Amino acid sequence: MKPVLAVVTNTEKYEKFDTPTGLWFSELTHFYDEVNAEIPVVIASPQGGNTPFDPVSLRKMFVDGKTEKHFKDPAFRKALRETAKLSDLNPDDFSAIYFTGGHGTMFDFVGNPELDAFTAKIYSNGGLVSAVCHGVGALSTVSINGRALIAGKTITGFSNTEEKLAMRTKHVPFLLEDRLKEVGANYTKAALPYTSFTQVGGRVITGQNPQSARAVGQIVREALLNKPAS
Repeated sequence: MKPVLAVVTNTEKYEKFDTPTGLWFSELTHFYDEVNAEIPVVIASPQGGNTPFDPVSLRKMFVDGKTEKHFKDPAFRKALRETAKLSDLNPDDFSAIYFTGGHGTMFDFVGNPELDAFTAKIYSNGGLVSAVCHGVGALSTVSINGRALIAGKTITGFSNTEEKLAMRTKHVPFLLEDRLKEVGANYTKAALPYTSFTQVGGRVITGQNPQSARAVGQIVREALLNKPAS
């Protein structure tokens, strides 16, 4: 089984605000725990090197026991200080790609030509494309044969309501829900904000918010393990 590539952000602050942001920590750890037990997970970032953590994601209310264990694990922390650089990797070596969230991703994932091409190649190879929360924004600029990857597909991602509740509507360059609809996706969301919600649009798997990362990991793992041999 080829490994899964988990992509994390390098962005430390919002562009127009002196406010720290970065990776929403549990959106990596919950997915990692679900997948890595049976399929290797490689962690990379657009620039390579350190991924900052959104300090809000490290508050006690957002950190469960397994996530805290990763945070205190020197080897895991070292891996996040020394992430692989995307340009040093080959998309042919991966069975799936997963975009973690955190507001930082809206600045270095979206419209990144290298990320777009990498994702398109994995998908064209028959692989899975997955993302959670703000990481879903990375999919909004990916095209396959001139057509937006998510056009016509049922997907989810961080909702406008959740952005308002997070008090970050003025911090972000766009509202993710609006952008996904503009690209032509069939955007759906949970009846209640901040509850686990996922969608599977063919080989595109998305989760709405931090509470959805574990479920995305479960879907990706099962899809890969049950995939017929080529």
